[in-house]
Amino acid sequence: MLADTNSPSIPGPSPALERIFEQHSSRVFASAYRVTGSAQDAEDCLQTVFLRLLRRHGQTDLAPSPGGYLHRAAVNAALDLLRARSRSRSVPLDDLDAPPVEGEQNDPDRRQHDREMRRGLRRAILQLSPKNATIFSMRFLDGTPNREIAEVLDMSQAAVGVALHRARNQVKQEMASFVGEN
Repeated sequence: MLADTNSPSIPGPSPALERIFEQHSSRVFASAYRVTGSAQDAEDCLQTVFLRLLRRHGQTDLAPSPGGYLHRAAVNAALDLLRARSRSRSVPLDDLDAPPVEGEQNDPDRRQHDREMRRGLRRAILQLSPKNATIFSMRFLDGTPNREIAEVLDMSQAAVGVALHRARNQVKQEMASFVGEN
């Protein structure tokens, strides 16, 4: 079940919302995880996305693409979480203990470098405008095709391409300064 139905401010989920949760929760989680890099943060984003839908009592139109809408909502919730955390200057423990890639378990220097690069990428994405951060995350972290991004965000494919170009260049500059190449 999605929520505590004993709560006075949040109604119980409708059967339609339950179906949407069952069909799309893993994609929402995965999208949030790719942005945050933390399973705990991704779970928080998953809960945030579906609680927002639950509170809207069916006022949100998910047609024609519930998956696209939820994907965008997950990315936005993840970016909001990271922005809030960057303002508080705290570092999540999950960032410090990211699981090693196979074959790199015995290379602490490589693992540290990878953690620092992930942190740098997250910081660079946070420097983007909210719209460009969403587009960048959908394309480069989730692999969403430009056509689908355009549909979800109600933009032309050309506008998505231009936004991706600008976002990629800005992230590239941020990462270059992060790794000391600038």
